[in-house]
Amino acid sequence: MMSSSALRCLARPVAGLLSRRVLAPASSRFFSDTSDTNDFYKSHRARDVIIRREDEVAECATYPDVDRLEKFGQYVATILPKYVQDVRMTSQNELEILIHPEGVVPVLGMLRDHTNAQFKGLMEITAVDVPSRPYRFELVYCLLSHHYNSRCIVKTYTDELTPIDSVTALFKSADFGEREVWDMFGIFFSGHPDLRRILTDYGFDGHPFRKDFPLTGYTEVRYDNEVGRVVYEPVEVAQEFRKFEMDTPWELFPNYREVPQHLLEAAAEKAAQEEGADEKK
Repeated sequence: MMSSSALRCLARPVAGLLSRRVLAPASSRFFSDTSDTNDFYKSHRARDVIIRREDEVAECATYPDVDRLEKFGQYVATILPKYVQDVRMTSQNELEILIHPEGVVPVLGMLRDHTNAQFKGLMEITAVDVPSRPYRFELVYCLLSHHYNSRCIVKTYTDELTPIDSVTALFKSADFGEREVWDMFGIFFSGHPDLRRILTDYGFDGHPFRKDFPLTGYTEVRYDNEVGRVVYEPVEVAQEFRKFEMDTPWELFPNYREVPQHLLEAAAEKAAQEEGADEKK
């Protein structure tokens, strides 16, 4: 039989394993010992974690115990002070955890494996591009816990050159999700087993969901009968091929517009032809 000291060691909470002493600061371009202005989100100390709520909270039956979800957010910020920079509740009563880019794998791993979390489903990976920010991309992970019927959103940030650690080892669904974010936004995921485009064609130039990507793109595709294959050519938007038809049969506000003269003449001619046909009968 195990001794009492061995049992106490096995029952040690996860907070001891993830304490500040174990997670020593690592050298990274995101960390700065001189100033905390590089942090995209506002950081909080572990002893005074505050959950910020929206002013207008919608009634939502998906999360019957919002207070417990809020307390869990405070607990995550307490045991992971190195990575968690802000925790807040949205207007839809969803928990948002804003983390440092270096903490993607540790935080998501804790949320997946912790007994009081069990967010074992990665439902979606997406991103938001704001070019005016120092780190223009905001990466969003949407997690689902079937055991507790709860959702959690984890957000981090990066730029065009700094890669983010892949979470394919934690969630199999992250394979296609990270490929899609790489294809659309150009965010590179280090450690991904097969990071290649998934939605655009081979040899596609650029990333369509970036704000600086032109709406028309850079190339257009057509089939060339002379060479017998599909060819790529620079986009050419010729003004002479555009046709603007102002007289539409699906008029939205016919009672508040003046009827064009040619339409009045056509209607009068048609009415006269119908009257002549009636007289002949």
